[in-house]
Amino acid sequence: MSEDTPVSSPEQPGLDVVIVSGMSGAGRSTAAKCLEDLGFYVVDNLPPELIATMVDLGSRSQGAVTKVAVVVDVRSRAFSSDLRSILVDLDRNGYRPKVLFLEATERVLIRRFEAVRREHPLQGTGRLIDGIRAERRLLGDLYGEADLLLDTSELNVHQLRQKIEAAFGADDVPALKATVMSFGFKYGLPMDSDMVMDVRFLPNPHWIPELREHTGQEADVRDYVLSQDGAGEFLDRYHELLRMVGTGYQREGKRYLTLALGCTGGKHRSVVMAEQLSKRLSADGVQTTVFHRDLGRE
Repeated sequence: MSEDTPVSSPEQPGLDVVIVSGMSGAGRSTAAKCLEDLGFYVVDNLPPELIATMVDLGSRSQGAVTKVAVVVDVRSRAFSSDLRSILVDLDRNGYRPKVLFLEATERVLIRRFEAVRREHPLQGTGRLIDGIRAERRLLGDLYGEADLLLDTSELNVHQLRQKIEAAFGADDVPALKATVMSFGFKYGLPMDSDMVMDVRFLPNPHWIPELREHTGQEADVRDYVLSQDGAGEFLDRYHELLRMVGTGYQREGKRYLTLALGCTGGKHRSVVMAEQLSKRLSADGVQTTVFHRDLGRE
């Protein structure tokens, strides 16, 4: 099968099953992560004899699990030619497992192993090339069973993700997910944010006696903050910037983004701006969660 040919999805009893295998160093971990982002329940390094059990459990989940991907490779001491009979049994029971096989040239695999200074799992006391060739022999039968064969020799991580998304979920590629966080600078910067913005350029409601005890989740504080010069313009421009950044993130395979907006105490200005930004992102189709890290600490 051509590596660019999308994999069809014949009728199955409520569960899509993908078997991921191939050469060590050819990109199995990237493939597994991509399938996980596409909504697959991914199990790594599962002994082949447990595949049928895993699929059966998924089929009994009453819709909680609809797609299962199993990574099978030579790390499993039980890896053997019995895998073919397991695939046949799954097919007989109504599941047409799709086999994704990742390949790369010996030269590329050697370079990748040397770059991370790892031994090949089958190398033993021999050379790196000995382990690669032993693995290729062991995987020969599965290579012939592949529904989708991807040679990753000339692919970077993002190109590999694009090919897998096209084959296994072109219509299900998840939208960008964003967490919009408010925080107070006096409690420290959030270490898990991708982008941090400072909204202390806006007047602080803390100095308005009738607003001091209220929070940015209340209408009087929200109206005050949004009425200040620069508030609306900031939201417009930052929103536009995030549209550009979000498009680039998705193109590069990044699906999750954490945005932090900070004011002095995380009670007024940052809360308002986080709530407003979240609404704009949600309107763009971004799956957005709002988190007020320091609200209630004062």
